[in-house]
Amino acid sequence: MDSMVRGQTPLDNWPEFVNGFAGNANMGAERIAEFLEVFVHVTREGSFSAAARRMGVAPSSITRSIDTLEARLGTPVFRRSTRLITLTEAGAALLVRAKRVLDELADAQQEIAALSGGAHGVLRVACFPTFGKRYVIPVVALLAKTHPQLRVELDLTERLADPVAERLDAVIRIGKLPDSSLVATKIATQIRTLCASPLYISAVGAPKSLDDLPSYQLIDKLHGADLLGWSDFLGHGVLPDQAVFRCDDFEAMRLAALAGVGIALLPDWVVGNDIATGHLLKLTAGPSDSTCLHSDIHLLRAPVEPSAKLRVFTEQLKRFIGEPHRWAV
Repeated sequence: MDSMVRGQTPLDNWPEFVNGFAGNANMGAERIAEFLEVFVHVTREGSFSAAARRMGVAPSSITRSIDTLEARLGTPVFRRSTRLITLTEAGAALLVRAKRVLDELADAQQEIAALSGGAHGVLRVACFPTFGKRYVIPVVALLAKTHPQLRVELDLTERLADPVAERLDAVIRIGKLPDSSLVATKIATQIRTLCASPLYISAVGAPKSLDDLPSYQLIDKLHGADLLGWSDFLGHGVLPDQAVFRCDDFEAMRLAALAGVGIALLPDWVVGNDIATGHLLKLTAGPSDSTCLHSDIHLLRAPVEPSAKLRVFTEQLKRFIGEPHRWAV
């Protein structure tokens, strides 16, 4: 263990720390980024096992990397227990430096790729599960053919991922954007559509006005603050006794509507094809001003020059969605 001056943290001796790696035959300087990336993953995931799953390696490999890092620093970076791990003071200081180093390396790789005009490296994107499965994965398949050196990590999540904090290249978000320093690129527009199966409507009849809707079986989104926008129709969100089915997945709500469970209010990128083929009926009961049902789909990124890989992905995604959009009714 290296000694430190009283009152200093290991990060006060950052140059010595880096040189220590370079001077160790078993830990060349090229491995610094590897250990720091493991450290950041463990911090983000909250456990060694979760970080191992995320990185696709054995938990023992994660443990060895952190042990090596702590040995080189001369101090623990995590407080470990059987239930959880937390950052030590030195770990918190290291996290700030580690993110900066990894971001600078990523920026350097992107600049080099941009100079060569190609899309290389790992592209990390987060979006809603249904949107990702329907529209992002086909784009990934196309890019795999045209840019074989590009790798994609797709985080399918209902939560609002943060591209800066989570070191993502981009996040696809739908609807009104919160004020932030992120750069937004519009890739499409969605229209929320009131729909139900012909089977359900033939049994109970179609609603003629907004006042009729509370007497029907309604399909609602589980979690989120009225993400579907029922308040635009009802003046409020769906009440507990009005929802016959709630789910946190757009595809499952679509399947429920197709099965005749009730009336759904879903984006056209979810049900557009079903309405076009007649498997779902588009209902006309609703607000006279349909603009309240329109919202934009954005790709958000950190406020830096987009990398070659992100530009290629964005352009291909726009082409795949098309104009008019491939889901348009």
